[in-house]
Amino acid sequence: MLNVLFILKYRSKETSSGHYTYLNSGVWQSAKFLSDDLCDKDINSKVVQAIDNNCIDRLVTENKPDIVIIEAFWVVPEKFEILQQLHPNIKWIVRNHSAMPFISSEGIIIDWSLKYIEYDNVYIACNEKRTYDQFKFLAYQIQKTEKKVLYLPNTYPIKYIKSINKNTVFKTKGEINIGCFGSIRPLKNHLVQAHAAIAFAKAHNRKLKFHINSAHVEDGGNSALLNLISLFKHSKDCELVCHGWLEHNDFLDLCETMDIGMQVSFTETFNIVAADLVSRGVPVVGSNEIIWLYDGFKAVPTSSEDIFAKLNKIVSLYNSFFRYVDDSQKKLKKYCERSIEQWVKTLKIIK
Repeated sequence: MLNVLFILKYRSKETSSGHYTYLNSGVWQSAKFLSDDLCDKDINSKVVQAIDNNCIDRLVTENKPDIVIIEAFWVVPEKFEILQQLHPNIKWIVRNHSAMPFISSEGIIIDWSLKYIEYDNVYIACNEKRTYDQFKFLAYQIQKTEKKVLYLPNTYPIKYIKSINKNTVFKTKGEINIGCFGSIRPLKNHLVQAHAAIAFAKAHNRKLKFHINSAHVEDGGNSALLNLISLFKHSKDCELVCHGWLEHNDFLDLCETMDIGMQVSFTETFNIVAADLVSRGVPVVGSNEIIWLYDGFKAVPTSSEDIFAKLNKIVSLYNSFFRYVDDSQKKLKKYCERSIEQWVKTLKIIK
């Protein structure tokens, strides 16, 4: 049986009491979903965490994998010279979770990626087709080969996707809850989405509760959060509801209380938050970056007017909008089925 080990860097955050607790990150959740799906395909798979580069040898020795997936960029390239000597038969894959617009804010990724593939048995993988093609081009410039770059997309547990009650009617009066969840950072585009949500609520004479995760702010997101707080402070009958970073089951329960989800990001490679909302039967207004989402609910990230129009479209569909949520669920399922097929095929080839 093929043995696969996902290794993530341990992530933590400081709580209000000053203590550190584990952060259930999107990267961790993605790896766990993939590992579980691989186990269902008769591949022995496990997810572990490392404090730093020096933990990798111990984790590999303990688990005896054939293939190690390093999730995201935290292992210095030079470490593979040592790891290859210690474990010469293992294949190593460093998996990129970001598209080029996000990579542009991370100064190490291009340099490290090109250094990784200079080592034998070390591969780079991208979780999105467009970025995969871009990295293949870069790899060809270095090694005159594309074989060191792999396409290993995200997946989502199909068992989490709840059947939609076709008799459910979209609530057109009273308070409306809109969830715009995820890390607070500029490329997530919270401010433009909030502006559109407020305009939408005003147009329909409804009180708005705009829900966000305020506990995970990164990459310049402090300014975005401050602007969101100010925007709602000066918007009558509109409330900014801030949530902490929840465990996944608790987050799914929160998603189920939303009337609409918003994920009109500037850049994405999958978007687990959108999948969580869709899995609960919540209509999601997203962007073209979420390729598996129903196209009719995709808006231009820079246009609050277009986002407003897509929110209005949900209301105008009334009963029939649930059919379009069902379309998103079907597209998500198909995407995930193809993703795990790609993983199984690729892992067996490189082994």
